[in-house]
Parts: sequence; C-alpha cells; structure tokens
Amino acid sequence: MAEIIYNKKKADNIYKMKIRGEFKGKQGQFYMIKSENTFLNRPISIHDIDGDGITFLYQVKGEGTKYFSKLNEGNEIKLYGPLGNHFELPNENLTLIGGGIGTAPLYLVAKRFKEKYRDKKLAVYLGFTKESYETEIYSKLADELYIDIGGIITNKVKIADDTTYFACGPEIMMKSAWKRIHSDKLFVSLESKMACGVGACLGCNIETKGGNKKVCKDGPVFNAAEVYDE
Repeated sequence: MAEIIYNKKKADNIYKMKIRGEFKGKQGQFYMIKSENTFLNRPISIHDIDGDGITFLYQVKGEGTKYFSKLNEGNEIKLYGPLGNHFELPNENLTLIGGGIGTAPLYLVAKRFKEKYRDKKLAVYLGFTKESYETEIYSKLADELYIDIGGIITNKVKIADDTTYFACGPEIMMKSAWKRIHSDKLFVSLESKMACGVGACLGCNIETKGGNKKVCKDGPVFNAAEVYDE
C-alpha cells in the first residue's frame, strides 16, 4: 500500500493522483492499481515520475475509477508495476499526438526526450472533445505546441522524414494518424480492458500482422504498421 499525496479534479471526470514513494517506470508503461473497495485492478498509464512519487492522470469511466476519484490525501492505495513495453526515445525529432485522456502518458515521454536530446525538436499536438486539461505542462518542453478542441488534431500534424511519431488516444484518432503519416516511424499506445496486466488472463488479445498479441505484455506500444491495415 502507498500513500496518496493528492488527488485533484482537473476537468469533467478527469483526475490527477500523485502517490508517495520510490517508483520506477519507462515512458509508455503502466501500473495496475487497486483499492480496498475495488475487486479488479485498473490499468493506468504513468503520467510522471519524480523524487516524491508517481503521478497518474486518469478518467472516471466505471465504478473502479469512480472510487479512485473519491480518495483523498493520506488515503492508501495498492499498485504494482511497471508493466508493458515503452516508447523508445528516438535520436531525431519527435512529434507527440494525444487525444483526450490519451494525452496522459505523453508528458513523461516529452520530459525524458528533452532531458536526453536537447538539440532535437519536439512538437506536441493535443486534441480534446469539449475542454482541454493539463496542457500548460508542455509549454516549457515543446518547441511547438498545438491544442485543438472539437476538431481533428491529426489534420494539423506536420509530416517530415526526419521525425518519429508517437500517438495515444481514441482508436479513430490513431487510425487517422496512420492514414496521414503511413510510416513505420509511427508508434501507437493501445488501450484495452485487462484484469491481470501480465498476459495470463488473455483478456486483451488483439490481431496484428505478426499474429495475436497481448496489449498488456506485448504492448501497449506497437508500431502502427503492425496493427493497422495498409
């Protein structure tokens, strides 16, 4: 069990929770989180890690996350991880494309990319349906920052040969990114219902060009060319 430092509402059904302790994790990985009043673990991607603890930006979708949203400073919660693979930071320019709560894992990507490659360009595109949230944290990291509300963020993305692309968001957004970029330099983080997080329950199987794979163990990060049709 670990102690909650804060659990703040950031927008409608969007919360940011920080948990005290020493945690490990690479950009794009996730933790399975469980409280005393939830039966199943919930997979939530890492939003940030620093010297004080680990941060999760999450959306209330069901009873489990609804219960999480009611937790306060000093309450305890159980979590294990990090799980899954991660976004490999490229030694070239990087463009991040996020939609809604899919923006959550991209902050740690942006932070660590700029720590490692200060001379490389970072462009960030963030799209939301009704209201934006947690966008100001990118202003000190991104060389270019684009925010769209109610539109199609992928239409704004600039395409270049010397750039790698990471996307996370609704499936329709990532398919749109694939149609525009259509390159093996596009990597997507997939979302799937999962109970165990380690590939045992087989609940998150997906079809890929390399056969059936598990989002929790083989992903959540995949090359877009592996999961989307030509």
